[in-house]
Amino acid sequence: MLCNSRPRLGPLALLAALSLSSCAQSADVTSSPDSFPVLTGEYMGQTPPGEEPEPFVPGIITTELYTRDIAMTPEGDEIYFSILGRGFVAIAYTRLVEGRWTRPEVVPFSSDRRYMHIEPHITPDGGRLLFLSDRPRPGEDEEGGSQKIWAVDREGDGWGEPYLLPPPISTEGSEFFPSVTRDGTLYFSRSAPGSPVNYIYRSRWVEGGYAEPERLPDQVNTGTNRYNAFIAPDESYIIVPAEGHPESLGGTDYFVVFRDENDNWSDPINLGEQVNTPESQEYSPYVSPDGRFFFFMCARPNWEVMAPGGRLSLDGIRRLSDQPENGLPDIYWMDASFIEALRPG
Repeated sequence: MLCNSRPRLGPLALLAALSLSSCAQSADVTSSPDSFPVLTGEYMGQTPPGEEPEPFVPGIITTELYTRDIAMTPEGDEIYFSILGRGFVAIAYTRLVEGRWTRPEVVPFSSDRRYMHIEPHITPDGGRLLFLSDRPRPGEDEEGGSQKIWAVDREGDGWGEPYLLPPPISTEGSEFFPSVTRDGTLYFSRSAPGSPVNYIYRSRWVEGGYAEPERLPDQVNTGTNRYNAFIAPDESYIIVPAEGHPESLGGTDYFVVFRDENDNWSDPINLGEQVNTPESQEYSPYVSPDGRFFFFMCARPNWEVMAPGGRLSLDGIRRLSDQPENGLPDIYWMDASFIEALRPG
């Protein structure tokens, strides 16, 4: 969800940081094809991380821009992510073609800068890509404005035309951050019209359509507000960014809630200091299709460069203005095995 009424994206800090990044040099994402490096192998040829989070493909996916959200095809040969800047919110992608990763480009259905496109999610069978947009719904004028879940279906090497998920998913409120299990169950967030409070819902896929969504129990809808939950493909756990939880390290933190075969949910468990920070910029979790890596959005400014000795340096700020970790949220990844290790015995 991209929310204007709640400082979930840190509006004041975001405006200041975007002012900084607007003066930066072009990122590799927009560099010429000839200058793009040769990247091969899984995960764009990156060395797999360990227990400590690392920026994902710095300078190419994680750049000086505000980056968040990530989605991958089941084979791992296409990667989608969200980028935000002055006057645009878009989904970009890169794919493995003849053994080489392509230079990231904006997805065609996301190219109209008048509308927000964010929070991509690819279903476990690879046949559909879901995303959040405020583009006009059928019958609306061109202004749009409602945050809704849209979809595109796979057509060859690309995607078809976007269509709105119909009722009972779409309502007069807002729906966002889709996440789908292997059996087609859709998890998503919803807020009532005009309300800043969001809840996590689930809708089963029954006889070719979505059943009436059910609001999940308090273990999942934990804290005073919650956003953008990721469900494991086998529905064994859900990762919830939650605000106002007594065990939060500051602002919004990632919590995991485990589910058993009888549809009972555990109490929420904080993912810990290696993931969560006091910066309150943890809003977008994801686990790779192979289950090996945990990806998440987080703002982790490099204060050693920007504020050596605890005092801000203009030279330090400028040095990071065209790099990740400049104060805007980035996409991090780390080994995901710690998640299952948190499951209550």
